[in-house]
Formats: sequence, C-alpha cells, structure tokens
Amino acid sequence: MAETAFVIEPGRQDIVMIRHFDAPPDVVFRVVTDPELVPRWWGPHVLATRVDRMEVRPGGRWRFVNIDAHGREYGFCGVYHDVVAPERFVRTWAFEGMPGEVALATVTLAAAGGGTRYTAQSVHQSVEARDAVVRGDAARGGTEAMDRLAVLLADRRPPCDAGIAE
Repeated sequence: MAETAFVIEPGRQDIVMIRHFDAPPDVVFRVVTDPELVPRWWGPHVLATRVDRMEVRPGGRWRFVNIDAHGREYGFCGVYHDVVAPERFVRTWAFEGMPGEVALATVTLAAAGGGTRYTAQSVHQSVEARDAVVRGDAARGGTEAMDRLAVLLADRRPPCDAGIAE
C-alpha cells in the first residue's frame, strides 16, 4: 500500500498531506465528494462518520461528525469556496471543539503514474493553531483516512478485462 506523506515544517502555518492512489482523478474526485461514500473513508478507523451536510459547490456548506464508541460526537464543518471537478476543491475547515479556529484546505488531484496524486494543504490562522492540530495527532488520523480511501478506491476499479477477445 502507498504511503501517506506529510510536510509539517517548523514555523509555518500549513500542513501538506500527499498520497498516490491507483485510480484516475475523476474517480478519486467522485469518491471524495460523494456524501454516501465519505463515511466509508473519512477520519480514523475507530470513529464512525456521519455526513450531515455536503454541498460540493462554491458557497456550499459541509458538516461531518465523527462518533466514538461511547457515542460522543466531534463535529467538523466549513464552506466550499472553489470546486473544479475533477482537479480540486477549496473549503474552510473547522473543528467545532475549537471555536474560532478555521483553516483553509485545498485538495488538488493530478494525474500521475497511472493514478492520482492527492495533495491536501491546510493553512491555519497561526503557527500555534497549526501546531495544536499537529499535537492532536492529525497525521495519524489523516493516514488512516487515506488508507481507508485507498481500499475504497481499489474496490471501485473496473473489473479486469484480461482474456476477453476483441
């Protein structure tokens, strides 16, 4: 399985997460923007995810809720600012447990190596806000989500056509 790479440089306000998927950009875009599929990959594997709202269009709102084994809920929300299928989307990202801390997240999908290079950059309001997210184990949660997304994308590949006469 491919590795998820993170760029988290001291003194900067951003976190960059990079992953290669064995699926074309249009398929990756459809999966990551489908509210029916998001619960199957978004967030750490120990948490369930509910999509309360997902309007993938400029000005559209989104809200996802992670639910732990004890039923505690952790909400995340924001607004889409730019959507260019299947190349990118830009949205704000806020954890409801940290009111006032909003990041701007840009997800870019580029054809690469027969698949897709997924790059997510989150720019936080300050270095301190970014560092709090890093301390909250964002890399582990992001890696688990990307691993789950890779499995989901592998399940969505077209069947092999080997042995079919033309």
